[in-house]
Amino acid sequence: MKPPSAETVANDEHYVIQDGKAVFRAAVDGMAKVTLNVLEAAGAKGQDVALFVPHQANLRIIEYARRKAKMKPEQVMITIDRYGNTTAATIPSSLAIAQEEGKLKKGDIVMTSTFGAGFTWGAMALRWSIDS
Repeated sequence: MKPPSAETVANDEHYVIQDGKAVFRAAVDGMAKVTLNVLEAAGAKGQDVALFVPHQANLRIIEYARRKAKMKPEQVMITIDRYGNTTAATIPSSLAIAQEEGKLKKGDIVMTSTFGAGFTWGAMALRWSIDS
């Protein structure tokens, strides 16, 4: 790695290069693993989840995580087909849409899962506490 200088900038030496296939593999593996880890920590299984609300970057990634967690397609909240990848707003907006569409009821187990910049992953299992 070279520190930036007038010469390195003039030589176009400071571009981000991404290996799309490697990023995809890391995303599907990381998101699936973190989903399974959180389910296990919560003492739950895929079939216990009323709604899985994943990050909406790519349908193939969502589908892979869903299958690994042994959830049915109807358990998954999909909004990418309507709104695209809304980045950091994906999970909160998808939860709001699920509530508006009547897909959540008080007491439901909801699973969220995401991945993002810097090859980071996160997931959360929660019990929905809002009345429909």
